[in-house]
Amino acid sequence: MLSDPLSEVFDLIEIQGLMTSSLAVPRERAWVARGSLPPTLKFLAVVRGQARLTSSGAPEPLTLQAGDVAILNNQTWLEVRGGPADQVPYEIDVTSTSSPLGDDEGADSLLGGHVSLNAIGESLLLQALPPVGHVRAASTTVPLRARLEHLLDEVTGNRVGSAFAVRQHGQLLVLDILRVYLGQAALPPGWLRLLTDERLRAAVTLMHCEPGTAWRLETLARTAAMSRTAFATRFRSVAGMPPLTYLNRWRMLLARRALRDGNDNVGALASALGYASESAFSTAFKRETGEPPLRYRKRVRAG
Repeated sequence: MLSDPLSEVFDLIEIQGLMTSSLAVPRERAWVARGSLPPTLKFLAVVRGQARLTSSGAPEPLTLQAGDVAILNNQTWLEVRGGPADQVPYEIDVTSTSSPLGDDEGADSLLGGHVSLNAIGESLLLQALPPVGHVRAASTTVPLRARLEHLLDEVTGNRVGSAFAVRQHGQLLVLDILRVYLGQAALPPGWLRLLTDERLRAAVTLMHCEPGTAWRLETLARTAAMSRTAFATRFRSVAGMPPLTYLNRWRMLLARRALRDGNDNVGALASALGYASESAFSTAFKRETGEPPLRYRKRVRAG
């Protein structure tokens, strides 16, 4: 099976795109949707027409065209407007699941959703994304517009199996959004920037594929066709941490998944991840998570 570091991280994060609302308003009618938001990762996509968005992280209105998507990272409130600016707008509750004002080609049609993340995802993805991101459909070849049309069709079609289809399209929409964002944004140092760095990809792939190997800096540098010093400098500037620190954190992420989903004992897991002893692994795991491996396993399984 084909794999890559970003896909492997997605497996740990376990992203699920969950639709929460749809909205369609005739374009000749002014409208506004606003309200408070729970602290999650949300997105708002314009399928047809356009809209103007304001949130706690974007005080200046953000104009969204058809095919554009706004990413909202832990925002506390949201306001979206559309239609003629000289009319008194029709008030819509942003927490409502839908608006029955029409879904034809002449409407401003929007889809809103929140992304359900596990604990690993919250510690990785939410830190990597800005408070508000704007993914512009016009500047990319990724078929966001087609994906949005499929979602709108499933949300409004009321067909057999639509709930399953919405989940699948929603997950792919999240991936499309992230791909486009990666191509548009100047990413800060961190894992997201590291996984898209072409010069470091071979070394990162080695660490991901063989986390139990006692990798040396010289070996990783040769894989990247760089000197030891140049490799270490570039890795730190891109990832925000040294290579071996990243390797240890990757091992801990794998350990958290194994303890949650698998049945290997702690000694076998320690050996598979390259630790010299069970006690060395337990010490490293407690330093990372704040609790010993077995206590962590019991807690997350109970939850």
